[in-house]
Amino acid sequence: MELGKQDTALLIVDMQNGFCDANGSMAKLGFDYRRLAEPIGACRQLLDAARETGIRTMFTQYVYRADFSDGGVVVDEVFPGLKDVGLCIDGSWDAAIVEQLEPHDGEVIIKKNRPSAFYSTPFESYLRSMKIQNLVICGVTTNICVETTARDASQRDYRTFVVSDAVGEVEQDRHDAALKSLGYLFARVLTVAEVLQSWDVEPSTAG
Repeated sequence: MELGKQDTALLIVDMQNGFCDANGSMAKLGFDYRRLAEPIGACRQLLDAARETGIRTMFTQYVYRADFSDGGVVVDEVFPGLKDVGLCIDGSWDAAIVEQLEPHDGEVIIKKNRPSAFYSTPFESYLRSMKIQNLVICGVTTNICVETTARDASQRDYRTFVVSDAVGEVEQDRHDAALKSLGYLFARVLTVAEVLQSWDVEPSTAG
């Protein structure tokens, strides 16, 4: 499964203040936000390379209504702390994509309230209209939104690539397990350098 520039899109998953900033909701919940902020630079390299080469760039943004009426079982029963800290309320600073990865006008932003970018969103409609066959995924978190989206992409027969040094998780063992599982059947796991090489972009000129 080789990656090129044709029919390819870059998907940057949930790189938001709420996950990646010291003042964000994840930090308030006691999680190590630094592990989620760590991939910002690598994601920026991929973003710059995609823009430089004309590869489609898309973002996901995890958002909830202010009353969390769309939170479902996860918010109501599994992890009510998300509501307590006001995680990623739509339109808030917490929900905003980090400044370093701010989307340009015309770049697609998929708002979602579940881990998969495909669930109850227009994401696949965009992919089909753009005639995308190869999906390169980076962002957070490796074990939840990245992995769930990658699995869903693979099962829809998109050639799926996950960038190992451009994803992050709050616990190393979950990060490692997710990449191992994805690489076994669902995706090809590549590094930033390998992606840039496949796109004919020198690392020194990206980011």
